[in-house]
Amino acid sequence: MHLSHEIDRYQALAESIKHPGEPLRVLIASDTFPPDINGAARFTERLAGGLVRNGNNVHVIAPAYNKNFGTFIETHDGVEMTVHRIRSRKLIVHKTLRFVFPFTVKSKVDPILDSFQPDAIHSQSHVVLGRVLAKSGRERGINLIATNHLMPENMLRYVPLPKFLEKRFMAALWRDSGRVLSKFDQVTTPTRRAAQLLEDAAGIQDVLAISCGIDATKFTNNTPTTNKPFRVLFLGRLDWEKHIHNLLKAMALLPKEIDFHIEIAGDGNQRKYLGELAQKLKIAGRVTFSGHITEEALPIAYEKATVFAMPSIAELQSIATMEAMASGRPVVAANAMALPHLVHDGDNGYLFEPDDVEDFSRALLKIATASQKELDRLSENSLHLIQSHDIKRTLAIFEGLYRGEADSKRETADNEPEYMKPIGKLSVAVRRAELRMRKQTLQALGKISDLGDDIKDGLGEFRDDVKRQAKKVDKQVRKGVKKTVTKAKEAIKRLEE
Repeated sequence: MHLSHEIDRYQALAESIKHPGEPLRVLIASDTFPPDINGAARFTERLAGGLVRNGNNVHVIAPAYNKNFGTFIETHDGVEMTVHRIRSRKLIVHKTLRFVFPFTVKSKVDPILDSFQPDAIHSQSHVVLGRVLAKSGRERGINLIATNHLMPENMLRYVPLPKFLEKRFMAALWRDSGRVLSKFDQVTTPTRRAAQLLEDAAGIQDVLAISCGIDATKFTNNTPTTNKPFRVLFLGRLDWEKHIHNLLKAMALLPKEIDFHIEIAGDGNQRKYLGELAQKLKIAGRVTFSGHITEEALPIAYEKATVFAMPSIAELQSIATMEAMASGRPVVAANAMALPHLVHDGDNGYLFEPDDVEDFSRALLKIATASQKELDRLSENSLHLIQSHDIKRTLAIFEGLYRGEADSKRETADNEPEYMKPIGKLSVAVRRAELRMRKQTLQALGKISDLGDDIKDGLGEFRDDVKRQAKKVDKQVRKGVKKTVTKAKEAIKRLEE
């Protein structure tokens, strides 16, 4: 009976396969979504926005961020989409996150599934919503994709446990992750390092490394990196696991002749403590706490900076670091988790040993005292490396997974061997080509309002043509899939007899 049930499920999946050119119906579920400010929420928003711009029908299920819950048309990442807000409660131990009561979720999401009938469910968190949707999706034969953004270690600070129980608690959380994520047809995470961690700690096999991706054009600027004055930017949640206190301590160790300023953008549980620490270190006059920065102001914040600092020890990727790289800024980051995947030591910035404040300060000093020629080299290498994280490829890969395409590209370009090779200084040919691309981007951004309607018309004609071609392929593929499923059912029947 179990085998027969699985065959029926795969038949349902096969019959729902969509091919290139056909709009998809995608349901994205996340326990955190804007207005929450964190990496998982920002990726979920940009993924949903990109899918909508590609012509797909996207619904999002997320916790309500206030007393209003229900179904709304909301604007995210510049486009409108349907968002189903589930009633939630504020977490006592966290300043911004909210919690959906799990025992009532299934009764809320099942009618949404039956009405929307998605081709795929893409979970961004397995804690509550993803856990429930894995069960409901399997019951309906829906293609299930999960992306893991969670590091259980980040939860330790918010759970009052004695030290001797921490390892057991971590092991239990990883086992739970494995149980839930194993119910999905495909599991992904942003980097190969994070995928390896998930495979080892949770026992999940064949985890795909798919970069969160970035639209680098949003951060393209023509402002050279300068260290006069020396401006350091941190952007993200002001929570313990980010180790922002180490940034303040490292900056306080710089020689007195260094004219520096620190901008800390974001909010979180550590805001008051960090302000008090700046006072204690006698650098409060050189520190600005900017609070939340809007999407429109983000590029300006990066453009003003000399260097971006990321002292966190638990990053599965770091969207903020990628934004800094797309802005042409060097990065100083902790040599921990997935950060070395973005920051190639000596190429586009420097790595320091986690929690080693003196090592952190030395790395920052290298940027503060670098010549203009060296700053230009670091900046050019950041721009070069970020090209492997193009969000267009990320979207194309996920669309292939939603369609169930086995032969499509399944990992982003940052997993190719060339990406991790030392750069040193880019060749003249590469530098010229990338400079030309950058100038073209800047010119396009200046004329985007004039070209908008023409581009939309052209894309519409192209999409219609692709749809016509795809329909021809679709009939042949469905016929082949149905024939295979029929043979499998006959084989099972013979075995049962």
